Amino acid sequence: METLKIALLQIAPCDTLGGNLEKGIASCQKAKNLGADIALFPEMWSNGYNIYDRPVDQWKAEAIPADSEFISAFGQLAKELGMAIGITFLELYQGGPRNSTVLFDRFGQRKIAYAKVHTCDFDVERNLTPGEDFYVTTLDTHCGEVKVGAMICYDREFPESARILMLQGAELILTPNACPMEINRISQLRARAFENMLAVATCNYPQDVSDCNGHSTVFDGVAYLPEEEYSRDTCILQAGGGEGVYLARLDLERLRRYRESEVHGNAYRRPSKYAPLLDRRVDAPFRRPGCRDQSLL
Repeated sequence: METLKIALLQIAPCDTLGGNLEKGIASCQKAKNLGADIALFPEMWSNGYNIYDRPVDQWKAEAIPADSEFISAFGQLAKELGMAIGITFLELYQGGPRNSTVLFDRFGQRKIAYAKVHTCDFDVERNLTPGEDFYVTTLDTHCGEVKVGAMICYDREFPESARILMLQGAELILTPNACPMEINRISQLRARAFENMLAVATCNYPQDVSDCNGHSTVFDGVAYLPEEEYSRDTCILQAGGGEGVYLARLDLERLRRYRESEVHGNAYRRPSKYAPLLDRRVDAPFRRPGCRDQSLL
């Protein structure tokens, strides 16, 4: 059985970049000691997603380059530990900072550099620069190759995000997060896994971080098994509210068999009927001031 071990680093940030580097390294080492193949941080770990109730220029000044010492340190750590690491950060970027993640493989190579596409433009994230695309990579792990994609927090609320990653071949979507994971948001993740027949791993901050509550999850996307009469719960891990490193074991062989036979994902889609999805017009009641990428009627 090919079991991919995913560690969710549900940890609280420190007050400084250096403190987050030190704590992040220690948490990755804990993940490796648990046998993890991949370690995932919560959203914007470099500054603990500390962008609310502060002057915008103040938190913008905390943005760091994608090739900074902070990010490079996790690439080196990934190589030393022989474990993939998904590190998240406020990225210094021309035109305004981005909410980004870099995935290093177990050899320390950058495999994904992704910036959040669906920034929360209804709030302070309107001051960020959105990403332009979604990416999937082939990740070499100790249990073989796996197709991995990434989305961040609010991206999950748009089915198109996970659907694009599925169409690009993703078997696993890594999803850093920073918000309360209540029943409806957790249900969104369950749905993204179910409808695309892939796994979704989400890492949140613990309950002692403002506006967060832990409950990091992994859904394996396998709703039906031949030996079971009814559907099964696709949730293979749901953490509590407390701080910790939580390990999920994803059965890749079972997921791949399921994807070869079940009816979801790209099996019976009718793309010729989906033209309205590309219509940029926004009619009432969905018009909002300040929205990007919209042509209002």
